[in-house]
Amino acid sequence: MMDAQSSSELNEAPQMLPPPPGTFVDREELIQHVGDFAVSQGYVVTIKQSKRDRVVVLGCDRGGVYRNRRKTIDESSAESIRRRKTGSRLTNCPFEAVGKKDAGLWILTIKNGTHNHEPLKDISEHPSARRFTEREVFLIKEMTEAGLKPRQILKRLRQSNPELLSTPKHVYNVKAKLRQGNMTVRNFKSLGPQKSAVRNNYQAVMEPSWRLRTPPRVPNLIGGRFVDSQSFASIDVINPATQLVVCQVPLTTNEEFRAAVFAAKRAFSSWRNTSATTRQRIMFKFQELIQRDMDKLAMNITTEHGKTLEDAHNDVLRGLEIVEHACGLATLQIGEYFSNVSNGIDSYSIREPLGVCCGICSFDFPAMIPLWMFPIAVTCGNTFILKPSERDPGAAVILSELAMEAGLPNGVLNIVHGANDIFNDICEDDDIKAISFVGPNSDGAYVYAKASAKGKRIQCNIGSKNHAVVMPDANMDATLNALVAAGFGGGGQKCMALSTVIFVGSLSPWEDKLVEHAKALKVTAGTEPDAHLGPVISKQVKERMCRLIQADFEGGAKLLLDGRNVLVPGYEHGNFMGPTILSDVTIDMVCYKEEIFGPILLCMKADSIDDAIEIVNRNRYANGASIFTTSSVAARKFQSEIQVGQVGINVPVSQLPPFSSFSSSRTSFSGDLNFDGKVGIQFYTQTKTVTQQWKDLVSNDSTSMQMPTSNSHGEFLQLQVHRGQNK
Repeated sequence: MMDAQSSSELNEAPQMLPPPPGTFVDREELIQHVGDFAVSQGYVVTIKQSKRDRVVVLGCDRGGVYRNRRKTIDESSAESIRRRKTGSRLTNCPFEAVGKKDAGLWILTIKNGTHNHEPLKDISEHPSARRFTEREVFLIKEMTEAGLKPRQILKRLRQSNPELLSTPKHVYNVKAKLRQGNMTVRNFKSLGPQKSAVRNNYQAVMEPSWRLRTPPRVPNLIGGRFVDSQSFASIDVINPATQLVVCQVPLTTNEEFRAAVFAAKRAFSSWRNTSATTRQRIMFKFQELIQRDMDKLAMNITTEHGKTLEDAHNDVLRGLEIVEHACGLATLQIGEYFSNVSNGIDSYSIREPLGVCCGICSFDFPAMIPLWMFPIAVTCGNTFILKPSERDPGAAVILSELAMEAGLPNGVLNIVHGANDIFNDICEDDDIKAISFVGPNSDGAYVYAKASAKGKRIQCNIGSKNHAVVMPDANMDATLNALVAAGFGGGGQKCMALSTVIFVGSLSPWEDKLVEHAKALKVTAGTEPDAHLGPVISKQVKERMCRLIQADFEGGAKLLLDGRNVLVPGYEHGNFMGPTILSDVTIDMVCYKEEIFGPILLCMKADSIDDAIEIVNRNRYANGASIFTTSSVAARKFQSEIQVGQVGINVPVSQLPPFSSFSSSRTSFSGDLNFDGKVGIQFYTQTKTVTQQWKDLVSNDSTSMQMPTSNSHGEFLQLQVHRGQNK
């Protein structure tokens, strides 16, 4: 009996397991999951029914050896023939898996996980492996029209594809379909072996759909795949020098945003457990790829933003420094260890990632600001959702492509797009633990209020108005060069641009020289080799600047240099704004009170250094301030009494290397932890303290409870509770 049972178990077919149910970012990911798992079990799935945006039904593509086909020894010949014919019929396999879209995600359920056939020993023997490619179908059509027979057609096809397993019968079937006008290529419908490899190769040689549009549409990056948004609404990205549409930015739908959050959340558990050295190795590769594509990134920035190619290269270089900093981040995440805090007790702290983090970027540094955020966040073990500026998103997309090429796993970095409406989704999503924001004051205040109300960790680098105080003893040539470079570099469209100069004493020795230096700057398209100033980001921005200049001119300011009507040959429709200098500006003028973000330099006068310091400290913005002087006494006084985040002495305030913190203050920053340096790492991590005891405990009649305090003799207070005693 045991032998019969053993024989029965040996003859029983191996069990083919159904794919595990789960939730997926999109339809293609669900299908790939089912297909890959099926191949590992010895069967092939096919799409039986599909309503693309709602449901997909997957079944087993019949193949292999069916059960109950072998004749038994004791049956008659007639019965054997009857059973063989019955068993040879291609009955449908009952296996069925269903994927349904629910709230933006695709949920897989297994309706029937059983099969009525044996598993395939060799997947290549499945009929799906014999299907023709699209090119082969067209060749069959052409050779049929030329009068070739199926065997001749097959022979010629095998000259280019020696591994073709199709038979003349398959060619006959294709010819029949061609006669009916059906040119469908069935090999893409079945999920046969090496399907994912075929898909990857296909994507490598074919441009994705979002790039085939005219103009191209910027994709979302969700779960490791660049996907075209389903949103019908989009924003045009305009080349500010030519007014041509460079690309279109979709307004990511709520479902797509939730899918991005889900992908990031799903990737977090495995990414946080990835070794620090592996994460750093990816950053090393990432910085290598950025250097390789430096010119491509710079050209994209110039095309979308307008800044000169030199400024664009500097933009990428500053971001590259942050990636290089991330390559050595492990040493900055080392915790603290305290041995023997009590008898046999040790205590230590470790830094752990937060989870899903998000970054919202401004337009002024299309490469540096995204690189300010996600390289540090992901190297600390977080996953990230990036929202680039809708005005110049191209650099962020290129950087994300390079990050994926460097080996960043699917879902660790995701990209969504939109304008102000997406702020609500980001702030209100409970799965997002931290938000890093760089942008205008009004948007930053809104994001900070919404995010902090939800208990999120938040850092907002917002409004800026940078001052320079020029003492009478300052070196004139060096100071003028610094003022012009800091005031007009990058078109003044950067958070560290110098917008206000306070001259202590008299303005007269400086005004003419300042105008002379500013007039020497050439205004033209950023792609021109001798450009000093490119166009501003949009016509609306230029119109706002012109209104502010006119208001203050009418209010009593002196217009030393007017750049509103500058004309650039060959780029007559560009948003060009030449260097503009306003003098005799007072603190109640609108240009001084508002954030300008353009090539406009305001000149003010103060009677003493104390008056100059008071002017700076009374301004609501506190990003940075500089002093130009040869007096160390004046410099020390300025350094001590000025109330800003960053101070420059004989240098304009600029972006510091990433190992130093970017320290804005007052209304120019909202949050507890700033960007870069050690505090930047602290922002993306949380501290966990562990107290441990490892010693053999001697069993006795009493229970010892130790309090975490010690007496003067260094021993922990103990309370002895004796069993069986009531006190």
